[in-house]
Amino acid sequence: MKMKRAQRQCPYCHQSFVPSAFHPQQRICSRDACQRQRRREYHRAKVATDPEYRQVCRDSRQKWRACHPDYQKQYREGHPAYVEANRKRQRSRDARLRLAGLVKNTLAFDLRRWPGELWLLGPPTPPLVKNNLAFSELTVFQTVGRSVEAVP
Repeated sequence: MKMKRAQRQCPYCHQSFVPSAFHPQQRICSRDACQRQRRREYHRAKVATDPEYRQVCRDSRQKWRACHPDYQKQYREGHPAYVEANRKRQRSRDARLRLAGLVKNTLAFDLRRWPGELWLLGPPTPPLVKNNLAFSELTVFQTVGRSVEAVP
């Protein structure tokens, strides 16, 4: 007489499944995406907790790079759209880092003799807090992100 196995719910896709007869403790359904997620989580946990496993993974990556020294150069040559998108991301990241450096910034000019106002303009994130400003006729604009083309 066959015993009916209880259905379970996959924690990744939230679909019901019947565990394998050979693995009654099965927690994850057999869909490819769910199994990839299960393996990915196992790998991350193993790397985080097992120093020997972490070293084997590191050695494996170094060995592969040594056997394929021109891979990155060839990839960039074959994927110019990726290269351009990466450059845009880098410029955006660089701009955010420059703005982050403005927090707690103290302006070091002697502006007491310069009548006028000084304005420091920037986006609300990160906030330009604790910036010490003085009066002046000087206006400083720092470009953020992409440049704006002049309209004729």
